[in-house]
Amino acid sequence: MTHPVEITFTETATDRLAGHQGRVAIIVAPGGDLPSGLPDAALAAARRAMDSKAGKALKPGAALELAFPAGMEAEALTLVALPPDATVAQARKAGAAIGAKLGKTHTLVLAGDHGLANEVALGIALRGYDFSVYQTKPAENGDEAGADPIPQSITHGADDAVLADAQADSAPETPSEPVSEKARVTFMSDDPEALAKAAQDAAAVAEGVFFTRDLVNEPANVLTTTDFADRLKAMEEIGLTVEVLEEDQLADLGMRALLGVGQGSESPSKVVVMHWNGGGEEAPLALVGKGVVFDTGGISIKPAAGMEEMTMDMGGAGVVAGVMRTLALRRAKANVVGLVGLVENMPDGKAQRPGDIVRSMKGDTIEVINTDAEGRLVLADVLWYAQTRFNPSAVIDLATLTGAVIIALGHDNAGVFSNDDALADSILAAAKAEGEGAWRLPLGQPYDALIKSRLADMKNTGGRAAGSITAAQFLQRFIRKGTPWAHIDIAGVALPPGATDLAPKGATGWGVMTLDRLIRDGYEGK
Repeated sequence: MTHPVEITFTETATDRLAGHQGRVAIIVAPGGDLPSGLPDAALAAARRAMDSKAGKALKPGAALELAFPAGMEAEALTLVALPPDATVAQARKAGAAIGAKLGKTHTLVLAGDHGLANEVALGIALRGYDFSVYQTKPAENGDEAGADPIPQSITHGADDAVLADAQADSAPETPSEPVSEKARVTFMSDDPEALAKAAQDAAAVAEGVFFTRDLVNEPANVLTTTDFADRLKAMEEIGLTVEVLEEDQLADLGMRALLGVGQGSESPSKVVVMHWNGGGEEAPLALVGKGVVFDTGGISIKPAAGMEEMTMDMGGAGVVAGVMRTLALRRAKANVVGLVGLVENMPDGKAQRPGDIVRSMKGDTIEVINTDAEGRLVLADVLWYAQTRFNPSAVIDLATLTGAVIIALGHDNAGVFSNDDALADSILAAAKAEGEGAWRLPLGQPYDALIKSRLADMKNTGGRAAGSITAAQFLQRFIRKGTPWAHIDIAGVALPPGATDLAPKGATGWGVMTLDRLIRDGYEGK
């Protein structure tokens, strides 16, 4: 997997600035002094830059860059504006301004005594992500392959069928990593030991986010259901207990809704259960993820345009996996179980048809109106299994479920639905604290009526109107009375069309930080 950049911490020594080969970044308070260790020519240029119109207009977290500063060995000097009273979001954005241009070199960051230097480090790690494993040739003009151009001044599916949801014949060999210096970062701090300790848990979060991003970015001819399950099973090495339930076991459990989705694929359907038991005897929090490794729409096939992005339809399962990895790496004092349903939705002579009626593990019957509204069928069985086996204190499911949520909220917010105000409020508070957009949407009986079926207990889609809400209403039917539950539709935030503050273009890993914060604040130490 892709790992965050190596970050080390050392005592402040400004006499090292002039001779450092690579990149140098300095955290500067607006109107504050620049370090005396800069050579006179570089110091004069830095002062001129900060006193310029562009420098004075810098917002907290933004940066100016001086290429090949006079009197220094460095290839670039980055001046990052960050006041002492900056917010966490501003500090992470400051780190992202540095992380976006790491390249394959050694970056020296002069943090001084800034109280949010640990958040700057997290921002560097998150924005420094680079998924270029399948690129065999360097980009032209000396740019890093796959990197987004960064300006000198940085300021920063109705149902599934609405998503413009090709599989290659065989998986490419993973290219060998080129022999070259890897990016690394050294923080100079007035108290490096305290800073290293403060950044320790953030490093585990970054690992979890990267794991999720890698899963979402992988092509479907590589990340099959079997490969996905193998990657999760490998996390036993870091302390998780992982079970893989195969198709015969799922059939014995009665998971006909889930199995119906994958019956047209050569890849076997699976459910993977990940346990982290870091707490006492209390019931676990259950996290459930939709893991459709590729979604053609099945017989209700999607339009060709944009279908290549349906490699991301396992994003909910990816987030659950990333959270579980984070919890294990930081040895969280909480009990959490993560369950993911892994299937592939393909058209085939054996594929599920519109008009089919399937029986869920719960026993309810479902009329399949549209085979592209498949994610809710997968979640229905896994949600019921999670509750009947683990009797959890609460259940949260995540899924790239509907195109309708993108119409409603765009790519800045995930949609949150819940039967419990306290749980919903905790999720929204955690998302706000971590800078991940989330917005609560309604549930209610009038929406429930839209999925009434003439032939079965329910149908799997209510049409275009309120598509994300009717999908949530469908899922709520598989939540036992009295169980706090939240559904998070991440279709708009899992793979947005461009770069974000903390991620290059591609998968964001949205939700790992939010759920880790939720667990840290609400479930540890109970």
